[in-house]
Amino acid sequence: MSVLDNWSQWKDFLGDRLHQAQNTGMNKEVVNDLAYQIGDYLANQVEPKNDQEKILADLWSVASEEEQHAIANIMVKLVSNDGTR
Repeated sequence: MSVLDNWSQWKDFLGDRLHQAQNTGMNKEVVNDLAYQIGDYLANQVEPKNDQEKILADLWSVASEEEQHAIANIMVKLVSNDGTR
């Protein structure tokens, strides 16, 4: 089972990666830029696996670049308290 198949597991995975980045001293601006790059990659290269990912993909597809950055920043906020670490 892929981490993308389950929304809770996906959020935990993202939360873990966020905590790792923060623990290595990566600043918020770099984290948010990486979140945007990951979001853009997923939207263009990966088929959504659950309803939540489908909604995000739909939102991403109609958003301007500025709005896409906002979506990425919101995802960072969403997972900031998630993860297993």
